[in-house]
Amino acid sequence: MKLIRQLLFFIFLSNVALAQDIDFARQVINDLCAPEMYGRGYVNNGDEAAAHYLRNQLEKMGVSAFDFNYYQDFKMNVNTFPEAMEVEVDGKQLHPGIDFIVSPDAPSVNGEYDIIYLNKSVIGNPNKMDEFEKADKKGKAILLDSTGFNKVQKEYYQQVEKNPFEAVVIIKLLHEKLTWGVSQNVSPFTTLEILKGIFPSNAKKIKLNITNKLLPKYGSQNILGFVEGKTKPDSSIVFSAHYDHLGMMGKETFFPGANDNASGTAMILNLAQYYSKPENKPDYTMVFIFFGAEEAGLVGSKFYTENPVFPLEEIKFLINIDLAGTGEEGITVVNGSVFEKEFNKLKELNDEKNYLMQVKVRGKAANSDHYYFSEKGVPAFFIYTMGGIKAYHDVYDKPETLPLTEFKDLFRLLTDFVKTF
Repeated sequence: MKLIRQLLFFIFLSNVALAQDIDFARQVINDLCAPEMYGRGYVNNGDEAAAHYLRNQLEKMGVSAFDFNYYQDFKMNVNTFPEAMEVEVDGKQLHPGIDFIVSPDAPSVNGEYDIIYLNKSVIGNPNKMDEFEKADKKGKAILLDSTGFNKVQKEYYQQVEKNPFEAVVIIKLLHEKLTWGVSQNVSPFTTLEILKGIFPSNAKKIKLNITNKLLPKYGSQNILGFVEGKTKPDSSIVFSAHYDHLGMMGKETFFPGANDNASGTAMILNLAQYYSKPENKPDYTMVFIFFGAEEAGLVGSKFYTENPVFPLEEIKFLINIDLAGTGEEGITVVNGSVFEKEFNKLKELNDEKNYLMQVKVRGKAANSDHYYFSEKGVPAFFIYTMGGIKAYHDVYDKPETLPLTEFKDLFRLLTDFVKTF
């Protein structure tokens, strides 16, 4: 009877520990997605606020800093939208992030413009098409709706969207979701993507008040820490994730980035917390890297591989985590077909422990921060979860919608995988 009580007590403690881990992950995601982080972008130094938060977390855990106090600074150009973000169509006010997005490379624009249409009714009618060709489009707004276009018509559409006519704005009507990004450059003209369902039919005028600000040599940062290995301290396993997101589109609209990539950041902090405890001290040195400016084009990780704080040759393996908030359909492993031996280990572990529905293999791809490492010869995986919510690079990627369905099982699989080295 006493033995049963002891077993139940240990099971209780184990469940409490797991609950605390998931609670910690939730808190990290909520903190990183808070309005005070400004979407972890470059308006109001949102990325810097997030970096400071991560530094404090590592310090609190007792994770060691390299000789630069957790920070690795770098610079880049970045286009931002810190002020006005107003679009009005025939007197109807549209809502930024919900009804429309502006292209990340857009310049400032302020004024009211006539709308010239290129849609199925125009491109399928020789007379209307002739009118479109002859119309003076300079200084106007060209509206593009490719619904119903054939291949040849789509090719013409693609030429028009490059704006050879010197229009002030190109408007693209979309049926699908709005997906935003970050740009390091500024275009000579503005592109707007607007949901077709909310655009007034046969609208004549569009009124714009959009303010951009290009920040040359903006200072951002990677955040790094490590736990020294007990038997092989000169060889390391690296866990990484990008902590930045898209930031602000105007004064009021921010992109929280819960799944992308507060979830991956929370996973790396969970791993740092785990390995920082004496009872979990690993054989290899565990390095934890939080990259900045991934959304601007893998800027932070590229900079790191060109300026490593310890030799890249000392990295036994790197595991990059992005989009870790779902998992109903398992995970995908980018570079799985490149590093087959390690992928087979990971898959065998999952099959044995029945953690995730599937571990899907994928080849080489330049789609996250693992890329520049593997290009320099560092064995690396990029792992992301599949299934669940579809919010991505939009205003709907919020903490309250993020299920964290397989967060604990992914954590277990990763820690088991490290033990195989």
